Amino acid sequence: MKRVIVDHYGGPEVLKVVDTDVPRPGNEEVCVRVLAAGVSFTDSQLRAGTYLGVPKPPFTPGYEVVGIVEEVGPGCTRLRVGDRVASLTVWGAYAERVCVREAEAVEVPHDLDPAQVINLVLTYMTAYQLLHRLAKVTSGESVLVHGAAGRVGTAVLELGALDGLHLYGTASARDCAAVERHGAVAIDYQHEDFLSRVRELTGDGVDVALDGIGGAMSLRSFRALNPVGRLVVFGHYSTLADGHKSWRGWAEWYGATATVALWGAVSRRIVMAYRIQRLHKGHQWIPMSFGRAPLVGGGPRNALWFREDFGALLDLLRTDKIHPVVAECMPLSDARRAHELLGSSAAKGKLVLVP
Repeated sequence: MKRVIVDHYGGPEVLKVVDTDVPRPGNEEVCVRVLAAGVSFTDSQLRAGTYLGVPKPPFTPGYEVVGIVEEVGPGCTRLRVGDRVASLTVWGAYAERVCVREAEAVEVPHDLDPAQVINLVLTYMTAYQLLHRLAKVTSGESVLVHGAAGRVGTAVLELGALDGLHLYGTASARDCAAVERHGAVAIDYQHEDFLSRVRELTGDGVDVALDGIGGAMSLRSFRALNPVGRLVVFGHYSTLADGHKSWRGWAEWYGATATVALWGAVSRRIVMAYRIQRLHKGHQWIPMSFGRAPLVGGGPRNALWFREDFGALLDLLRTDKIHPVVAECMPLSDARRAHELLGSSAAKGKLVLVP
């Protein structure tokens, strides 16, 4: 079979298609024939070696997959050959076949478009869990999201509108109209100071700020909160420069994250960090402030949240309440071009590799 590998960290040029043996599922694993693999900004961080927990090369990138079970390994009790499933692979999905743990695969109806469903696995799941698992938003609350015209930002706006939230989104001037079409107040970060604008619009700040950039943005996002607001830091955009790892960006990210955690500890605000794979694999979130009781807990139930939230998103898709957009479906051999297009396609929808 064919798969894409990263044999050393770098830009899109390090992605290569190779021929390898078809993998065999191990204990409690299933082998999945890939129908769709999503291409995300997180994949570019893996490729560049800047993602937390990135494997050492050579490895196959690909954070999310939708496919059909072709072989069931020993110890599996739930899935059968022919079942359509989705999984948060974190890496490994850029291939014609991939093995995933049965416990980490969720069933997908056969009548849904795999390219649309792939949007739910990482992009909409991230947005849904930011709002409901961490921030625990309630109708009428105000939410600021950075990069609101991007993939996760758009999903936050779409889900937030369903929840009756007052939404504010930063975006470039050319993307402000797209943000406003989702019912949010657009803030042009190129020509406006978002902190001043938020204070002008809200009076005392927002209830929730979602920061997928990090670094200096986290410091200013914390200041955009009202006295009992919540900040969720969920990304590391600032750690990538021109497609490569930025050591300066990482230093600034860690410094800023530690600073807002300290600010939260001496105030009534809550500061949290989010990594979707930690929830998916059943780990506990640790809120980084001590001003109030934690918004999230730990324990065995965390392992069920991914399945529950994916089911909720499937229901929203079936009832036409959310509208994931696919920018382009591309063959596996075009993985490099897909990564080259990542920066320019964010406002157009999801890039999908179709083996």
